[in-house]
Amino acid sequence: MIVRWGIGELPATLREVGIEQPFVIASPRWQSLEVRHVDWWSEVPSAEVEVPENADGVVAIGGGSAIDTAKYASAQSGKPVVHVPTTYSGAEWTTFYGIRSPDRVIRGGGAGAHPVAIVYDVDLTLDLPLDVSAGTALNALAHCAEALYAEGRKPEGDDEALAGARLIAAALPRVLEAPHDRDAREELLRGAMHAGHALGIAGLALAHAMAQALGGTYGIPHGAMNALCLPPALEFNRAIVPAEVRLFGDAVGGDAVERSRELARLGGFERLRDFGVPEGDLPAVADAASKRAGNQANPRPASAEEILSMFRSIY
Repeated sequence: MIVRWGIGELPATLREVGIEQPFVIASPRWQSLEVRHVDWWSEVPSAEVEVPENADGVVAIGGGSAIDTAKYASAQSGKPVVHVPTTYSGAEWTTFYGIRSPDRVIRGGGAGAHPVAIVYDVDLTLDLPLDVSAGTALNALAHCAEALYAEGRKPEGDDEALAGARLIAAALPRVLEAPHDRDAREELLRGAMHAGHALGIAGLALAHAMAQALGGTYGIPHGAMNALCLPPALEFNRAIVPAEVRLFGDAVGGDAVERSRELARLGGFERLRDFGVPEGDLPAVADAASKRAGNQANPRPASAEEILSMFRSIY
C-alpha cells in the first residue's frame, strides 16, 4: 500500500498508481478540495453506485461510510481506489466493506476492493465533531486490541497494533480537551493509521461482530458501538488469551478492560439504551452477532447466550 501525507500529494499519488480520470466518492463538503474528477458521487453511504465507464479509478474522501462505498464501487468495477480518510475508522486499509442505505441501515457487504494508496492529511480532521472523533478513534483502538488475538494474527500486525494503541490512548484525551490541537490530532491520526494497518493484517474479532450487529440493525454509528462493545469483549477474551489482553493493557496504560471503558466514557459513550436500542431486541441481535465472521475469528467464538449477557452488561 502506498501511503502519503498531505492532500497536496494526491495528484502525484494518482499519477503514481495510474489513475488519470478519477471518479470521486465524497459528500458535498469536500468539493472545496477541487479534486480533478470525471464525476462526483455525493450520496454517502449508498447501496447503489456505479463507476462511469470513462473513469479509470476511484477516489474516496471521508470517513468509513465514504470509503466503504468506494470499496464497493471498486469491487464492482474492478478499478483501483485511493482513499483520503477524514476520520480514524481504519477502513482505508481493507478490501472488505459494508453496504448501507443513506439512512445507514446495513444492506449487505462483500470483499474484493482494490485499494492501492492512502493519503492522510491532519488538516482534514481538525473540524471533526467530538463524538465522531471519539467514536472512530475508539473503533481504531478496537482494531488494535483484536489484531493481537484475531485468527489472522501475525507478528507484524502485533507491532502495528501496539504502536497504534499507545498513540490512540495518549492522544484521544488531548483531542477531546482541545479539538484544534494539531499535534494531538496528528498523533491520533498516526495511531489510527497503525490501527488500520493492523486491521488489514489480522482482521476482526468479537467486539466488532457485536458492534456490527448493533450498528447495522439500527443505523447507529459504528464507532460508538465499538466503544461500548470493546470492554466486555476484552473481559470475555481475558479468560481465553490473558497474555494478549495484558499486552494491550500495557500499551494503553492500565488494565485493558477498565482503560477501554474509561476512554469510552471520556468520549461520551455510556450505555446501549442511550442509543435507542430496544431491550427486547437484544436476544435477536446477539444471535446475529454470534454468526458474524468477527466472532468466528475470535480465539473462542462466543455463543449467542454469552453475547446476550455482554449486551445486557452494557445496556
